[in-house]
Amino acid sequence: MEVQLFLAVVIGIAILLFLILKLRIHAFVALLIGSIVVGLIAGLDANQIISTIQKGMGGTLGFVATVVGLGAIFGGILEASGGAKAIADFMVSKFGLKKAPAAMVVSGFLIAIPVFFDVAFIILVPMMYALQRRTGKSLLLYAIPLLAGLAITHAFIPPTPGPIAVADIIDVDLGWVILMGFIAGIPTALIAGLWFGRHISKKIFVAAPEEIEDGTTPNLPPIGQTLMIIGLPIILILLNTMVTAGTFGITSTTILQLISLVGHPFSALIIANLLAWYFFGLKKGFTKDQLLKISTKSLAPAGTIILLTGAGGVFKQVLTDTGAGELLANSLSNAGIPVLAFAFISAAIVRIVQGSSTVAMITAAGLVSPLLANAELNPMQLACMVIAIASGASIFSHVNDSGFWLVGQYLGITEKQTFRSWTVMTTILAFVGMLTVSLVYVFA
Repeated sequence: MEVQLFLAVVIGIAILLFLILKLRIHAFVALLIGSIVVGLIAGLDANQIISTIQKGMGGTLGFVATVVGLGAIFGGILEASGGAKAIADFMVSKFGLKKAPAAMVVSGFLIAIPVFFDVAFIILVPMMYALQRRTGKSLLLYAIPLLAGLAITHAFIPPTPGPIAVADIIDVDLGWVILMGFIAGIPTALIAGLWFGRHISKKIFVAAPEEIEDGTTPNLPPIGQTLMIIGLPIILILLNTMVTAGTFGITSTTILQLISLVGHPFSALIIANLLAWYFFGLKKGFTKDQLLKISTKSLAPAGTIILLTGAGGVFKQVLTDTGAGELLANSLSNAGIPVLAFAFISAAIVRIVQGSSTVAMITAAGLVSPLLANAELNPMQLACMVIAIASGASIFSHVNDSGFWLVGQYLGITEKQTFRSWTVMTTILAFVGMLTVSLVYVFA
């Protein structure tokens, strides 16, 4: 039976990768097919498989669909209002030209909280060009820190979709993930962003394309207002987590209930959306119809992520219901492989083979979740598990990742230069993130 379960997992993953890589079938469909194959080989009958799919999909999407959808609309309104550019402009003005790389790291770190990675990068490309032309230094001095900040937040800090999906599949409170994401993100940004950015900019000189003009967005929203609205949902979620953990010693049932309501990711993001709708929308001259169109358009990429996450929940449920997850846990324990290392390695393998960090995170979360059923881990250690998966899923972006071509195209660099800059940066990001969470995991 153990051999049968082991073969079920191996064959299921092999089929998943074959469908995505060779047949170019969408990862959502591929994950469902892989889950069915695992169930069949493991001995589940037809009714059990269908029941497992429904259970895995429904149990996962109840939380993820709501949070990702609200986050996508919030980011769409912020992007349309020029809020992202307002943050970048403010940071560069405060840090000054000499410390502009640090300004780009912080800008990327903040902007990627509500705005998708590729959209945020494209919005800020004109600013990088302007900095390069003013200083005459390599474009990579500003691009790598910005990309590092964007990539770290995109992978580590909710309410971005990846960590939300993994946190839900692993069943860990988002507040702890946010806290751990910041703890791991700061040293990662310093090393992968600032240090490596300075290093590689001395090796590769890249000039901004002359034919592209510096973009400007008139009537940008006030920076204080922008930062407050972006930070509010994170503060509310963290407050709820700390109060629930007894940090402040609050005993009033009414206050606890109020904080529990407004500090839940659902409520926190609804509040942020309403504030964005009014201050970034109506107050900036957008009509109600325009805001509706912006909101509807922003949900398109969110739909893909939601369905992928649901399919990842199905994969996890199949591993749990067949007993394959428990078998993997025992095998890892007998082999002396820590589950944290397995989380990182499994995500890294899927990432390198098929390219998508989102698919890598969701697949690895599905593999790891059943292993944690009997593990006595505290909330911080579970949050470390999420960041370990996110770190592995960020590693070695190369030609099968759309981000590789996006970066190369907008920076105007060759494939070899993209490997030496962007690919190396994502790899440094992955290992520094993993090292940081490993240290926290041991002492948590």
